Amino acid sequence: MTFTAIDFETATGFGHSACAVGIITVEDGVITEEYHTLIQPPENEYWYRNIMVHGIKPADTLNVPTFDALFPEIQKRLFGKKIVAHNESFDRSVLTKTMAYYGLYYDELEIANRWECTVKIYRANGYPKANLQYCCDRNNIQLNHHEALSDARACAKLYLLHNGQVKLGV
Repeated sequence: MTFTAIDFETATGFGHSACAVGIITVEDGVITEEYHTLIQPPENEYWYRNIMVHGIKPADTLNVPTFDALFPEIQKRLFGKKIVAHNESFDRSVLTKTMAYYGLYYDELEIANRWECTVKIYRANGYPKANLQYCCDRNNIQLNHHEALSDARACAKLYLLHNGQVKLGV
């Protein structure tokens, strides 16, 4: 079981406003690398509502690189991999829209146009709610929700659990 789990946080309601990313690399069922970085969104603009969700503020990203400068590090972790996300349509959209904003081409990542989605997996498994907090609580997975690395790690563990790779509780 080899894959990469990813989670983005956004600064505004615009899909190209990534302000943090967490990426978990899993090889043969074992987490082998964790990558997290803050990202300066366009014009370092934030919406209050987004700040209230994840706690990242303009002062936190004022002196960090923009997505295009960080892209080589992100690309090497995603290139050619099976990608997993919790609510994959959101994270995939953030990646594609942020890449397009900076003139980068999604096709060059050589990843699928649809990713594995732990929301869909756990809904199909009969969970009455499939949000990340509920899935983690039910399976005793530690989560600091809306912190990109914690969310990506939890997603990776949920995917491993679903595929019988780990036993994490009930």
